[in-house]
Amino acid sequence: MQIAYRCKRANTSHLIAADQAFGRRDAVSPHAVLLFFTRDAVAEPHGYKLYTATRTWPQSPDSDDLRRLLGDLTDVAADNIATFGRAWSPLGPRGSMVNGGDMTLPAGATYVGVGVSTLDSDRGRWYQVAATLREAAAGGRYMSAFHLKGQCYAAMVDGTALHIDRDPDARLGDTGIRCNKPLDPDRITYHNPYADLTERGDDETRAVWRRLITLNTVLATHLLAGRPA
Repeated sequence: MQIAYRCKRANTSHLIAADQAFGRRDAVSPHAVLLFFTRDAVAEPHGYKLYTATRTWPQSPDSDDLRRLLGDLTDVAADNIATFGRAWSPLGPRGSMVNGGDMTLPAGATYVGVGVSTLDSDRGRWYQVAATLREAAAGGRYMSAFHLKGQCYAAMVDGTALHIDRDPDARLGDTGIRCNKPLDPDRITYHNPYADLTERGDDETRAVWRRLITLNTVLATHLLAGRPA
């Protein structure tokens, strides 16, 4: 659950940055990538501390296409692994894949998964819904970016897949978190309606899942090589 709530927080920060830069020369892409790491920490409630490194892009035709962005990032990771070998880390210094968040990790931190923050939602593409804020203001109606939805996808090294819907209008008690594995491992019997989460949705959504899982596999294979299972 820490991953899910970290994703929601990252998506909110992403939203604020994109809204503030909307329409400017430094406009922000509606998509960002999150790399998750943990380190044992007995003083923490769950026994570990979560670290998140992020990658954002300027707005461009390439960075507006999430499937292409993930595919290109996977190719970059594979090329860096081939070039630098075991010494390469997605956090740099050579061939860094991130530009924000926890860019320096403590010794012993372990890669656990990758996520995507996107400002596209079932209400429309980011540029469409963001424009409605400006239209509302021009018409004398108040709306803020916090009225807009966002979503995240996450693929973890243990096979867990999460979809997080950040909806300001969600019903009380609806966290917007969907997972292909039980979120409450203490339940003896559990029917999970989202067991096939990564196979749901339209062609674009399933393609995002496939490319996100591929990126996770490339990073996990490299970063966890030689570590005990």
